[in-house]
Amino acid sequence: MIKRKMKRIAAGVAAFMLAFSMTACGGKKDDKKTGDEKDTAGSVTESTTEDGSDDIDLSKINSKEFAVLMGNGINLGNTMEAADSTRPGDYPHHEISYYETLWSQPITEQRMIDDMKASGLDTLRIPVAWANTMDFVNGDYTINEAQLARVKEIVDMAYAADMYVIINDHWDGGWWGLFGSADASKREGAMEMYKSMWTQIAEYFKDYDLRLVFEGGNEEIGDRLNDINADWNRDGATLSKDECYAKANEINQTFVDIVRASGGNNAERFLLIPGYGTDVVQTMDDRWHMPSDTADGKLFLSVHYYTPWSYCGSTGASTWGTQKNYKEMNDILSSLYDKYGKDYGIIIGECGVLPTSSGEAKPNTILWYKNFYANCDKYDYVPLLWNTGDILKKADGSWFSDEVKDFLLTQSNEARKDMTADEIKAAADKTMADELAAAPETFDTEQKLAGDGTAIAWIMWDSQDWNIVYSVGDQYDPDSKTAGIKATDVEITGEGTYTIALDFTGTDAGMSISTAFSAIGIANAEELFPGYVINIKEVLINGEPYKLHGRNYTSSDDGLCTRSNLYNEWVPAIPDDARTVGGGTQGCSPTVFHQDDLGEIKTIEITFDYMPGEEGISTNDANSKN
Repeated sequence: MIKRKMKRIAAGVAAFMLAFSMTACGGKKDDKKTGDEKDTAGSVTESTTEDGSDDIDLSKINSKEFAVLMGNGINLGNTMEAADSTRPGDYPHHEISYYETLWSQPITEQRMIDDMKASGLDTLRIPVAWANTMDFVNGDYTINEAQLARVKEIVDMAYAADMYVIINDHWDGGWWGLFGSADASKREGAMEMYKSMWTQIAEYFKDYDLRLVFEGGNEEIGDRLNDINADWNRDGATLSKDECYAKANEINQTFVDIVRASGGNNAERFLLIPGYGTDVVQTMDDRWHMPSDTADGKLFLSVHYYTPWSYCGSTGASTWGTQKNYKEMNDILSSLYDKYGKDYGIIIGECGVLPTSSGEAKPNTILWYKNFYANCDKYDYVPLLWNTGDILKKADGSWFSDEVKDFLLTQSNEARKDMTADEIKAAADKTMADELAAAPETFDTEQKLAGDGTAIAWIMWDSQDWNIVYSVGDQYDPDSKTAGIKATDVEITGEGTYTIALDFTGTDAGMSISTAFSAIGIANAEELFPGYVINIKEVLINGEPYKLHGRNYTSSDDGLCTRSNLYNEWVPAIPDDARTVGGGTQGCSPTVFHQDDLGEIKTIEITFDYMPGEEGISTNDANSKN
C-alpha cells in the first residue's frame, strides 16, 4: 500500500482507469487490449488511514493509473551504471565503490536522494551495470552479492524518501553487442547472460513491494545490438535491421517471462519495456511490439526524449522555441500516445536539456521544459530527467537553473494534490496552445526557410566535444545552432556547382574541435531532384585544402532530405540506396573526414557539383563494399 493524499488520484485516476479483462484460463495472453475487450471503468481500491491520507493498493491498478502516481522523476546517472568496456586487469572483482565512482560521481548518500524528493521529484531511476561484477568473458554470469546489496541500499534510500524506484540493466560496458556477433556461440551466450542476469535480480528483489519497477534494458535493445565495443566483441554488427527488431522483441519477451516465473511479488510487479532503442519513431515501427504478459495491465513502455538532440544533448549555447520546434515536440508525443498510450502507461525514462559547457541553462530552456511537461500532463507520461550532477548537483542539492527548479516544484504531486485530472489536463492544453501561438517562425531572419517547394543545402555539424552544433538531422533548422555560428546555406535550384560554409569564430570557443558528426544535407531534394548526386569538388579547412579519405556518396535516411556523410561513424556499411557519379561505390566511405587530422576548425567551406544520376545504372557495382 502506498499513501497519497491527492484529489488527482482519488478522483482523476478513477475517472479514466481501464479495468483489463480476464481470460477464462490462466495461460499467457497479449497484454494489449482493443477497445472492445476492455471492461467498464472501475475505481481504485482506497481506504483512509488514521492520519487522513489515502492508501492505494498498487496490485489493483494498471500501469496507466500508476503513471499518475509516479509523477515526475530523475535518474541517478553515471553512478551504478558506470563501466569500462575494456575491463582491465581483474575487472569483475573490484570493490563495489570502484564502479560507483568510476565516472567521477560521489558515493550515493541518503541526503542526495532526499534533495531529489525535496525538488518535487517522486520517482528515481537507478541505471545499473550488472555485468561489472560478472566474469562473462569467461562464461561466468554470476552477479557479485555485494553489488546486489549496494543497489538494494540505494533502493531503500529512495523508499525512505517516499519515492518510486526503477532499476534496469543499462549500457553496461556494451555487452549487448554480443547479440550481433558473427559467432553463434557468442550470440547464444548473450541470451544466456541476459536470462541469468534477470533471474538473479528478480530472485533478489522478489519480496520488494510494487513501488519497485524492473526495466529490462536501455537504449541498447535496438540498433545497438550491433555495437562493437572491445576486443571481446570485434566480430559484431552482423544483424540486419529486421533481425534487430526480431531480437529486440525476443529479449523483451524473455525479460517478462523470467520475472513472472520468479515468484514473490514479481508475479504482478510493474515491468518497464524499452522501446526499440528507446527511440519514439523506431518504436512505432510495425516490426516492434510489446510483449505478452500473464499479469493484467502491468506493463509500461519506455522511450527517451532528447529532441532535438542538437539542443538537448549538446553543451553549446544553442536555442529552442520556434513554431517548428513546438510542432515537432507536440506531434511526436501525440503520435506516441495514439500508438501505445491508450493501452499502456508510458515512462519517458530519460529526458531534459543539458546545460552549456559552463554549467548554465541554454537560451529558452524553460520554454522546452514547460511545453514538454505540459505534454506529459496531457498524456499522463512519466518524465524522468537525466542527471549526472549537472542538472541537480549532488554536493549541495543546488540546481543549474533556479527557474527550472521552481517550475518543477509546481509540477510535483505534492504541489498539485488538490487538482483533479481534468484541471491538470486543461492547464496543459492551455500552456501548449499559448506557447505555440507566441512562438516565432524563426530566430534567424537572414536564412531562407525550407518550404515544401524549396531545397536548401547546408552543413550538418557536431564538434568532437559536442559543444558546437549546427542543424543536425534531416530537417533543416538554421535556428538549431550554437550561438555565434555564421552559416552560408544556399538554395538549390537544379544542376550546378554550389558552395556552403560554416564560420565558428563568433562562438564562445571561437572554433570547433574536429567533428563528432558531419554531413551535407539538402532539404526536400529527394522530392524536388530525385536521383541527383552530390559530388564534392573541394573542402577548405581554415582556408586550406583538405584531402578526403575516400569518396563521398549520396543517400537519404528519410526519403526527403538528400545527404552526403562527411563523418558518420554510426554507418557500418555503404547503404543500398547509395548514389555516386557513374553508379559505383568502390572506395566510398561515410567518414571521408577523419577526426585526427581536422584539428581546431575556425572555418569550413565545401564546394560540390550537384547533378542528375545516370538513369539505369546500378548504385552498386561489382567491386563495391556491398
